[in-house]
Amino acid sequence: MHAPEATLPGFGNHHVSEAVAGALPVGRNSPQHTPFGLYAEQFSATAFTAPRHENRRSWLYRLRPAAGHPPFALYGRDSLLRSGPFTDYPASPNRLRWNPMPLSGDPVDFIDGLVTIAGNGDAASGHGCAIHLYAASASMIDRAFFCADGEWLIVPQVGALRIVTELGVLTIAPRQIALIPRGLRFRVELPDGPVRGYICENHGGLFRLPDLGPIGSNGLANSRDFEAPVAAFEDVERSCKIVQKFQGRLWTTTLPHSPFDVVAWHGNAAPYRYDLTRFNTIGTVSYDHPDPSIFTVLTSPSDTPGTANIDFVLFPPRWMVAEDTFRPPWFHRNVMSEYMGLIEGEYDAKAGGFAPGGGSLHNGMAAHGPDAASYARAIAATLSPQKIDNGMAFMFESRLPFCTTGWAMQTPLLQPDYDACWTGFAKAQLPGTRPGTRPGTQGEKP
Repeated sequence: MHAPEATLPGFGNHHVSEAVAGALPVGRNSPQHTPFGLYAEQFSATAFTAPRHENRRSWLYRLRPAAGHPPFALYGRDSLLRSGPFTDYPASPNRLRWNPMPLSGDPVDFIDGLVTIAGNGDAASGHGCAIHLYAASASMIDRAFFCADGEWLIVPQVGALRIVTELGVLTIAPRQIALIPRGLRFRVELPDGPVRGYICENHGGLFRLPDLGPIGSNGLANSRDFEAPVAAFEDVERSCKIVQKFQGRLWTTTLPHSPFDVVAWHGNAAPYRYDLTRFNTIGTVSYDHPDPSIFTVLTSPSDTPGTANIDFVLFPPRWMVAEDTFRPPWFHRNVMSEYMGLIEGEYDAKAGGFAPGGGSLHNGMAAHGPDAASYARAIAATLSPQKIDNGMAFMFESRLPFCTTGWAMQTPLLQPDYDACWTGFAKAQLPGTRPGTRPGTQGEKP
């Protein structure tokens, strides 16, 4: 049986849910005799001794203990899923951009439709991330998946996903995201046909809402808009294959029953859904384009305050009203490394070549910004209030440089002419200067 999603207050707050009345113990997490003989299991997304405000764990009450499974063996199919350390190619200072992955014509489910494009850090040492793409055309049937290497932030670009988890069911579509805790088992069904999207696998500190600082107590993503599922369970006596990602490789075992047999749960380690259209965008109402950090939805902190292991940044529809201002993102070089994706429409700093479902990678200190056509359009624009409502882009931004996988550098989706975006800019002309003179020598005779 499945129950619909429910809006529950808070992101990371304590949730209580039961699919059968009386299934949750009262006053104790693991009493000697649990209701209905259910098995109590603690699911910990952080170390036991993490500070209280950082500690994430939930208590699950299930038909059978999750420990009851045969040994795992290596997955018998080739997979393009990877984790760090990434050694196929060194981190590149070159700017890279890819066309969208084609939608699969053959029956391929979510697991077999995964491919890693880039990443950094190391899952074993608990820092960095991996960026995956997915393209699938078939629902997972009698199969479940979990990632032991990190939590998964799933960003759909085409098609809806019905994600069946141990704690309940989440349905997401483009303009929504799902956050799946490390180690939680889930199944992906495709209610509307083929799908495509992006995934950030976070090995570091768990994603959380960023501090708001001088913004104050309101703005950006609101905690009340993160939705956790209500308890739902399957009492199915049928073979189910479990696939897990562990240290960058896929392993598998088989259960004689469905793994989604949690009847009740409570805690703050849970999957979440968030509607990106609810993001409260903050921007300037005077002059200058703000730093992109003002668009941060979720952040994974590092050991350096203010410098993220990974940020999830959103560029949604918004009003632009700044006066005497170059309104698109300015030319910049940044210590952070940026992977950008496009959910729909157009991105206001690129006139072409950046398609929905595609992506670009600019590692730290790589010079980038608007292309020549976007620049010319921006400096010629009449600066009346303007609504950007024809696109939604996002960015995975990390303190660590991204290394690409072999697939990413060899696929025909890689655009060989991306650098051409920044050709065609006319040289600025200073008053009273002649071509070929050095600074400070304009008045000298040759």
